[in-house]
Amino acid sequence: MASTRTDSDRIPMMLVHGAWLSSRSWENFADYFEKHGFAVSAPEWPRKHGDVEELRKDAEELAGLGLSEIVDHYEGLIRELDQPPVLIGHSFGGLIVELLLDRGLGRAGVAMSPAPPKGILVLPFSSLKAASPALAHPSRWHGVVTLTPEEFAYGFVNTFSPEEAAAAYERYAVPETGQIFYEAGFANFHLHPPTELHFKNEERAPLLIVGAEKDHTVPASVSRAQYKKYEHSPAKTEYLEFEGRPHLFGVGEGWEEVAASIDSWLGGVLDTPAPAPQHVSA
Repeated sequence: MASTRTDSDRIPMMLVHGAWLSSRSWENFADYFEKHGFAVSAPEWPRKHGDVEELRKDAEELAGLGLSEIVDHYEGLIRELDQPPVLIGHSFGGLIVELLLDRGLGRAGVAMSPAPPKGILVLPFSSLKAASPALAHPSRWHGVVTLTPEEFAYGFVNTFSPEEAAAAYERYAVPETGQIFYEAGFANFHLHPPTELHFKNEERAPLLIVGAEKDHTVPASVSRAQYKKYEHSPAKTEYLEFEGRPHLFGVGEGWEEVAASIDSWLGGVLDTPAPAPQHVSA
């Protein structure tokens, strides 16, 4: 059953958006979880100012923005809270949630189609195609990359009708830093890349990884591979997969089922007392 809370026991929830998106992509989830008793925030990545329309006009500040700066930004916001929040992230936001949990932050975490950390060797063709606007041109690795409507439709909303895909592009798509794709794409060739985490970390908060069957950008096989990597950790880790869903499955038909399933899982893990924030040395 979905959880319901009163004002006196509202748990903070921080929603972390993914690449080529702004926090507007959380509009459905923010409304749902506010109504179900959480104190919801959906902060933008650092250097992302304004909403979709403003980001499209001026995104040059994103050039060179890397994953470490983004994760540090969210860590700072979390440490300002009175209690550890629930963290929900999508795509690169899902990876950010995993990295934050690994730092000892958060009360529970949900990673929806998370971008792969170091150590994930599954690399489907569709993932390469979806990331190719950033990775195929070395000149863009440290610059800003904008998706065409066709590229967005393939990578994010491939199950939508053409009209729905066009509407989603207009409402959610923004330019993005190319740096993060370079860091993730070549992580397995570096000793300590920004995407590295400790899969065996036994002290992190519970984690739910959510896969989407029709996802081109982070296929369900990649989400399942991440879940399997955590199998030697005693920390609670679970996996959930939705049939027929594309990468951007927090919007569009059926998003309520996804939100309700996550809420149900949270109801089972939030009964335990909130852990004290930890400081983990770099």
